[in-house]
Amino acid sequence: MSDWPDEQGNGRGYGRGSGNAQPDGARVMRHVQRGGGAGRPGQQPGGVPQQPAYDDGYGQRYGDARDDMFEPRTPRQDSYDDGYDSGYNTGQVYGSPNGNGGGQGGDDGYGTRAPRPAPNWRRRIKIGSLTLVVVLLAVSIGTYFWADSKLKREVDLSKVIERPEGGDGTNYLIVGSDSREGMSDEDKKKLHTGSAEGKRTDSMMILHVADDGGNTMISLPRDSNVTIPSFKGAESGKLYPNTGRQTKLNAAYAEDGPELLVRTVEFNTGLRIDHYAEIGFGGFAKIVDAVGGVEMDIPKGFKDEKSGADFEAGKQTLDGQQALAFVRTRYALPGSDLDRTKNQQKFLAALANQAATPGTVMNPFKLYPTMGAGLDTLVVDKDMGLFDVASMFWAMKGVTGGDGKSMNMPLAGSTGGNLLWDKAKVKQMVSELNNDEKVTVSGD
Repeated sequence: MSDWPDEQGNGRGYGRGSGNAQPDGARVMRHVQRGGGAGRPGQQPGGVPQQPAYDDGYGQRYGDARDDMFEPRTPRQDSYDDGYDSGYNTGQVYGSPNGNGGGQGGDDGYGTRAPRPAPNWRRRIKIGSLTLVVVLLAVSIGTYFWADSKLKREVDLSKVIERPEGGDGTNYLIVGSDSREGMSDEDKKKLHTGSAEGKRTDSMMILHVADDGGNTMISLPRDSNVTIPSFKGAESGKLYPNTGRQTKLNAAYAEDGPELLVRTVEFNTGLRIDHYAEIGFGGFAKIVDAVGGVEMDIPKGFKDEKSGADFEAGKQTLDGQQALAFVRTRYALPGSDLDRTKNQQKFLAALANQAATPGTVMNPFKLYPTMGAGLDTLVVDKDMGLFDVASMFWAMKGVTGGDGKSMNMPLAGSTGGNLLWDKAKVKQMVSELNNDEKVTVSGD
């Protein structure tokens, strides 16, 4: 065991390795002096040895230990004069610059950020909703002007003379023409339209849109026997007198276009036509193709070389070419033109329901092609706007879907191959339409 030397160096120390069984008194360390007297040479008063000054190489000169130990220092003094941070704690809690322990928005002293405040979801939802509304509004306005610009307002109903008084509701004259405008020779061959010049009507319907519901659609057979009244030429402006000439209804369209057709319908029915809408062969086929075809249930198969129809009985999906053949066929049907008008109404019901499904309306890849296909070839009167077109479509969808009444013009026989209208029933029907009443008469 080694003995630690005592103050006198006699080896009687007590403690680690001491051989003395008695404890020593308080030892006085060599560099600490008790009392306040003068110390040994080289010591400051109070017994603290004077520490040599030295330069740390960073421009900070350290003095004696007494200054370091007993004089207060600022946090800035713990850094070197040139801005270098020694990395030692400055008395702040966990290194937070403001002593708050890395509180909100502060640094925790280890290079990481404190958690951000919770997001204001109410404000975010409000901003998101407002943005969505603005986008939808912009798209809707853009779509409206795009669609409205496609309407061909070519029919001037102000040229129609001696018009009857109007009643309640709105009356549309809807015409399917055999116009081949814009069709190539290949299209004409594919759709079996032939290459006849000019335009003729293949189908005509009056759609009454009531102010309080109860819409009605009346098909006008093209072979109806009518009187051509006095009229003003749509192009020439010349007045033609009423000669009492009777002919088929579609002849009025062939003679002087939509204006004379409207004048003839009004003269023979007493019903005022508010708007005119016409679509040609090509546009009709494109609409059907744009909606992906129309499913039809054909009770009895038929074939017609002139229209290109070749159908078996049962449910089937018709494309544009087949649909056009279906609505044009009359020679292969027992009732000829009357059966054709029934097929046309039946097909319009299926087409309207297909076009109005969410799969079409909510899908821009179907909606815009469908609208474009229909509007590109839709000819309307000068006063007809996009909202009128929409009203016509929805009313037609409702009627053909069972919400309203669809019928043929009441007939009273035929003459010379032309169909005669029942004048008494027609008068009653017009009176009920003008008063927005339910039509009680029936047609064939």
